[in-house]
Amino acid sequence: MKKEIKTYAISIVAALAVGGLSALFTAGNMDIYSRIVKPPLAPPSVLFPIVWTILYILMGVGAAMVYLQKDKNPQIARNALVTYGISLFFNFFWSIIFFNMQAYFFAFVWIILLWISILATIIQYRKINPLAAVLQIPYLLWVTFAAYLNLAIFILNK
Repeated sequence: MKKEIKTYAISIVAALAVGGLSALFTAGNMDIYSRIVKPPLAPPSVLFPIVWTILYILMGVGAAMVYLQKDKNPQIARNALVTYGISLFFNFFWSIIFFNMQAYFFAFVWIILLWISILATIIQYRKINPLAAVLQIPYLLWVTFAAYLNLAIFILNK
């Protein structure tokens, strides 16, 4: 039981750290969101940290669930966690590309790669722990919405 709690804690903190570091590196440029032309359905900026915190927690819980079942099929679990790591990599740099570089089209391409990596994570998690896969669906849906916002911002702010 102690090992499980520690695994969940580490996994959640790691996911939150990815988001936190990315936010830290983009903090000076986040005000861009208030100055650019946004599409319909664009949420207020106050919503983003709330949603992302919940998503990072769900991501961390799912990763811990997979990790704790690694003994059943180590190779499949390892591949799933590597794919999850790749999604964290794309997640981390998207904000930097979008806010710091203001490279909206490149950010859109990047978020598509993020979306693909999340989908691949879900597919791989499902083989190990279906609940871990389900916990990633809100992440995929939010990134789908973020891709819409990203593309619309690119188009509206040319």
